[in-house]
Amino acid sequence: MKVPSDARRAAARHLRLGVGALVLGVSLAACSRDGAQGVLNNVTSTGGLTVQRDVPYGPDARNVLDIYAPGDAKGAPVVLFIHGGSWQGGDKDGHKFVGESLARAGYVTGVMSYRLAPRNVYPSYVQDGAQALRLLRDEAARFGGNPDNLFVMGHSAGAFNAAELVDNARWLAGVNVPVGSVRGVIGVAGPYSFDFRAFQSAVAFPKDATPDEVMPDRHVRRDAPPHLLLVAENDDTVAPQNALNMEAALRAAGVPVTRSVVPRVGHITVIAAMARPLTFLGDTRAQVIRFIEERRLR
Repeated sequence: MKVPSDARRAAARHLRLGVGALVLGVSLAACSRDGAQGVLNNVTSTGGLTVQRDVPYGPDARNVLDIYAPGDAKGAPVVLFIHGGSWQGGDKDGHKFVGESLARAGYVTGVMSYRLAPRNVYPSYVQDGAQALRLLRDEAARFGGNPDNLFVMGHSAGAFNAAELVDNARWLAGVNVPVGSVRGVIGVAGPYSFDFRAFQSAVAFPKDATPDEVMPDRHVRRDAPPHLLLVAENDDTVAPQNALNMEAALRAAGVPVTRSVVPRVGHITVIAAMARPLTFLGDTRAQVIRFIEERRLR
């Protein structure tokens, strides 16, 4: 039987897309953090979205965030995303794919940069997150978001920042963000509970600090919102015990928590799977969206 030319062209296009996605996924699994971000940003289009870049939330040059919003948002959930990088690297520009992905799901999304170590140590980057959340809350309605429908999400070191700024009562109080306005925390491959003094990341904390003084699992307030803790099955950077300890602390405080292991992914690919072309890598994006939809205000 002769296949019509239109069908042949469509089949060829689907094959090219599939092969391209496979090659991209394999490349991401093998490349550095910066390389992965570059690839993802190159294939990310923000067409049809409202995007405002480099919105200042504080006095430092790194106190800026990018806001991504659906063009027709009205009363939408608002998500603040915080990047990783051992508190010593990374920025908002490398996570355009996260902002685009969440905005396409219908959420007003802020992707922030923050002050880095070793020049800046705990709690400076946590305070930056609180200030960024305050700014995003203040600006939410202008982009079609609901300022009382907030979610805070982070990857790696950014997941530490997200949990600490929401779970430790002092940070939201310091910027006058009502605790009840935060509907959930999403941590992706986060180091919530470890002795930083034995790692290179020690430069991100005061020299005389102890884990009890800085780790989020030691600071959980009883009125904290629900948490989603995503663990990469093949993570060789952040030990899964971090999520186990954080889950135990949240449960001890009576805070709802879901800990989920994302199969087959590593420390980088677990967040790369947030990109819409790369959801075949793992179900990070699906789990994040499901959590927000279950917890959002209606």
